Amino acid sequence: MWTLALRGGERVAVVAAQWRDAFAVVTRGRVQLELRDGEPGPVLGRDAGFWLRGTGVRALRNPGRRTATVRIVTPRARTATCQSPHPARQLPNDGGTT
Repeated sequence: MWTLALRGGERVAVVAAQWRDAFAVVTRGRVQLELRDGEPGPVLGRDAGFWLRGTGVRALRNPGRRTATVRIVTPRARTATCQSPHPARQLPNDGGTT
């Protein structure tokens, strides 16, 4: 998880590799999405959550004068594995439901 701070009027390009599968939430101020063709997109306010994957958004812009912040959550690396030192054991099937 990381935080993006956008000063008033600041524009930040969306780099696909950094935003892949990311979910973002505006935590302060307002953020405007800039569409693929350069046209202005919707302005999102505080507590608005959004995905960027497959949307064609190419930049985020702060339309206000004060700093806006966006919290970005990305999934953990898919290449990492977690192995327990304890072997898994199968539980007996007693015919009940879970």
